[in-house]
Amino acid sequence: MRATQFFISTLKEAPSDAEIVSHKLMLRAGLIKRLAGGIYTWMPLGLRILRKVENIVREELNRAGAVELLMPAVQPAELWQESGRWQQYGPELLRLKDRHQRDFCIGPTHEEVITDVVRREIRSYRQLPRHFYQIQTKFRDEIRPRFGVMRGREFLMKDGYSFHASYEDLQREYANMHDTYCRIFTRLGLQFRAVAADTGSIGGTGSHEFHVLADSGEDAIAFCPDSDYAANVELAEAVAPAQPRSSPQEHMKKVPTPGKTRCEEVAELLGLPLTRTVKAIAVMHDETFCLLLIRGDHMLNEIKTAKIPFLNPFRFATDEEVGNHLGCRPGYIGPVGARKDIPVIADRAVAAMSDFVCGANEAGYHLTGVNWGRDVKEPDYVFDIRNVVEGDPSPDGKGPLSICRGIEVGHIFQLRTKYSEAMKATYLDENGQPRVMEMGCYGIGVSRIVGAAIEQNHDERGIIFPRAIAPFEVAIAPVGYGKSEAVRKAADALYGELRQAGVDVLLDDRDERPGVMFADLELIGIPHRVTIGERGLKDGVAEYQGRRDTAAQRVPLQDAAAFVRERLE
Repeated sequence: MRATQFFISTLKEAPSDAEIVSHKLMLRAGLIKRLAGGIYTWMPLGLRILRKVENIVREELNRAGAVELLMPAVQPAELWQESGRWQQYGPELLRLKDRHQRDFCIGPTHEEVITDVVRREIRSYRQLPRHFYQIQTKFRDEIRPRFGVMRGREFLMKDGYSFHASYEDLQREYANMHDTYCRIFTRLGLQFRAVAADTGSIGGTGSHEFHVLADSGEDAIAFCPDSDYAANVELAEAVAPAQPRSSPQEHMKKVPTPGKTRCEEVAELLGLPLTRTVKAIAVMHDETFCLLLIRGDHMLNEIKTAKIPFLNPFRFATDEEVGNHLGCRPGYIGPVGARKDIPVIADRAVAAMSDFVCGANEAGYHLTGVNWGRDVKEPDYVFDIRNVVEGDPSPDGKGPLSICRGIEVGHIFQLRTKYSEAMKATYLDENGQPRVMEMGCYGIGVSRIVGAAIEQNHDERGIIFPRAIAPFEVAIAPVGYGKSEAVRKAADALYGELRQAGVDVLLDDRDERPGVMFADLELIGIPHRVTIGERGLKDGVAEYQGRRDTAAQRVPLQDAAAFVRERLE
């Protein structure tokens, strides 16, 4: 492609509302243009990248045995009402009415639509298993769209759905998709991890997320460097302390802590480690008031907590509710002296503590030297309700956990019968008896991958795309293309030779100064660059520089095409 026949529109500075690296660089490189909050036009340069991602995804899905189709973006409310998600999904579901006042939505996902297709088409176990997928625009009405394509409202997604006669066959396809996703992200040239994850609003009995590793990632991933264990922090198990609870060494005392409502402040005032403190969190389930206890240096895991059967769903208690049940305001509450009808739920780490510090249920005071059984009744329940932290033992017992950041770009689910049962998607088994189909669901954020790749691959000069998804593999930068016939002939010859060899090459034949041309090519992230100028031509050489190289190297002009092809391989 010649630059003058293409469209390159770069900016020296990113707009002020661009927040993260990928958002800034995509706008500066002219990959996207903002239309509205969370809605972007993919410009020609960005679309080339998007299509390369899409093609790799499609090739691997086809190779794995999935069959592509395309479903409508606009979906009738009846299907969502049938599955129970019309109200459950919440305000992210963009609802609308047609001219006949019938309810529709813009699809954020397509479980209902594909289940409706399959229940109409599949009758017998002989027609199973089936796996359909599509690559299609989705819309989720995010309350706060941000970070460009990383958290947009309109986005391109690959969503696939499999249907099975047995759970065992679903597990087989789930493993097939796990391997397929690993191949996809490897081919894309990304550093990634597959981690066990929560099923969230999609539902089902098991899921894995695929994260591109990047310091800017919104998700925290817990993994064991000495084993294959990896899980989203939302799901990672915090195992119970190996050491049993030690015997009391202190007497309980009430100490003044005026104005100190946070565990960090109390620990500093008393000169104690934060690990000696206990944080009490008041929550409500329907009309039941409960106390959750976690160690002062730990954070409550709301997803784990919501899975406790008698707390699902829960919400945090108001200051008024705390006062009504404990006679105190938040910041000084604790389990000692609490009414017996208030359930106390302790994290595993708290249940193993002795001589700990907690609120005294009196404003301005805390208790030290508190011990279970002696000063306060044993917890009513003990659960894992906290986030894991760096150094916690891995649940598989093979070493300590490490924490890194990741950007979710793929998610696979074992849906089981959540949608097929609600929507009566059945088949006749070998005995002619109706059975509910088992389902799997598999998603990839195609447009999100572009942003994630940039978050992982950039420097002060701009983007460094992996070769597989770069807008062009090679750029030819002729200095003085419009002024020197020798430069023009050499550049055109190299351009033709590379194209003949099947290389995706950009010839920058614009009338730009060398500094502008080099800055643009580095900004948009083309992996390889060959510079041709009159000075080099006198010596019969061109200059080659990889995008990550700190300096160029001279290459005989007659060998330049072969040299570049060697670098590509």
